[in-house]
Amino acid sequence: MPKTLRVARSDGAATRTRILESAGKLFAENGFAQTPNKVVAEQAGVDLASINYHFGSRDGLYQAVLVEAHRRFMRYEEISVIVASERTPEQKLHALLATLAGRIIDDAPWNMTVLAREMLAPSDHLSQLFRDEVAPKIDLVLGVLSEITGIPADAPELMCCLISFGAPCAMLIIFPENLSPISRTIHQMSATALAEHLYRFTMGGLHAAAQAYRQSD
Repeated sequence: MPKTLRVARSDGAATRTRILESAGKLFAENGFAQTPNKVVAEQAGVDLASINYHFGSRDGLYQAVLVEAHRRFMRYEEISVIVASERTPEQKLHALLATLAGRIIDDAPWNMTVLAREMLAPSDHLSQLFRDEVAPKIDLVLGVLSEITGIPADAPELMCCLISFGAPCAMLIIFPENLSPISRTIHQMSATALAEHLYRFTMGGLHAAAQAYRQSD
């Protein structure tokens, strides 16, 4: 590949990343609707045409920001590595929760605020985010929950188990550190302590669900 072409591609990727990062921070601070493309372009140090070139449209930019926000929270590849490991199902669950707790407690990035805004006031982009980014990750998690509970992966009861896993994490995304005394207290915990609490809470729900499922047979 010619050197000039490699440089052009590298510069293009850097520009796209700069736009994405600037947009994410601005959307987190002000919201998508209140952030014109002109402001994003100024913050990123690019012209308006660059946004359309890299993302196709304003909606395309927001969709890309949502995808990046969720990937920074938990990447599919991270979950795949944990699920495919030699750990026991319980250890896999603990590893997943430890990763999530670390992201929630140790960081205060824009991606959490963007996700919280979208969850509290869903836009038309949420369904695409769920289909393309969230659902494949959920399928991996459901496999672990199925191993722990003995509930088949296609059973409706297993989806209820997902609540025990996902609801506390969703709450911690929606209620940031500075929102209330309760959230401030939680965010003062170490990531390790939070992960242990989430693990005990989740396992309690899973054990109860497994028992109820066996008794229903």
